[in-house]
Amino acid sequence: MSSTADKISANTGKAAAKAAAAKDNGKTDSGGMNYLQSMPRRWVTIYIPLGIFVFILLFPFYWMVITAFKPDAELLSRAGNPFWVIGPTLEHFHKLLFETSFPAWMWNTVLVSVVATGFSLAASVLAAYAIERLRFSGAKHVGLAIFLAYLVPPSILFIPLANVVFKLGLFDTRWALILTYPTFLIPFCTWLLMGYFRSIPVELEECALIDGASRWQILVKIVLPLAVPGLISAGIFAFTLSWNEFIYALTFVSSSEVKTLPVGVVTELVQGDVYQWGPLMAGALFGSLPVAFVYSFFVEYYVSGMTGSVKE
Repeated sequence: MSSTADKISANTGKAAAKAAAAKDNGKTDSGGMNYLQSMPRRWVTIYIPLGIFVFILLFPFYWMVITAFKPDAELLSRAGNPFWVIGPTLEHFHKLLFETSFPAWMWNTVLVSVVATGFSLAASVLAAYAIERLRFSGAKHVGLAIFLAYLVPPSILFIPLANVVFKLGLFDTRWALILTYPTFLIPFCTWLLMGYFRSIPVELEECALIDGASRWQILVKIVLPLAVPGLISAGIFAFTLSWNEFIYALTFVSSSEVKTLPVGVVTELVQGDVYQWGPLMAGALFGSLPVAFVYSFFVEYYVSGMTGSVKE
């Protein structure tokens, strides 16, 4: 009995020693991890690089805002602090809104961007669904070809497109931009939606087919509701590209009342070598607000759509 008790006590002692050793090791490991997450290391690895990145990202917007509110005397003077506004003024905004065709430029940009984005999304949804779900030979090659079409620079495409637009009688009209913007919007939106449709389980559509649903019903009632983040992501991308497009708008439109915002601000507020920096920055500020507004409201859908597009 005594030997048995000794064995039990020895085993108990060994277990206690192991537990103590494990506890000491846990403290050591925890201390090591805490060292990795210490405050000096955080400043070096996280806060300082993040602060530099944010400064580089936001400084152009800050400079744009203070330039829009600076009077001409401060803009042209070398005295004073160039990074601050001493006597803010709204003169540049008044000149932009009431002495130029800025409201017409803004309306043209909104109209062209919304209509071109709608056309591109409709075509991209049908193309992406057909490539991913309708089984036919060469589907992957077609998808790759569509994406490669997006890589063609617009500076090469606008020359043949200008000939087409002129022959159709669409030169110097909004339709010239509405019909040419999808040439670079549809390829990328199709590629993006292909990746998102690929992440939706095929079994859902197979069950619907068994129940007698048509492909159109499956697309409208099953696939599109599940692909809302992907649609929003593609829509934001297409809207941003349409809003900021410059080459096609500069080539296909010449009248001041038909110009879009990027072209109108640059061409109408720059006379020769004279740059009206105040109205220019005010126009750039107004032009960037709608895109920032859209991104701020749909950023979660945009990120989830981009994440779903890369799933296999």
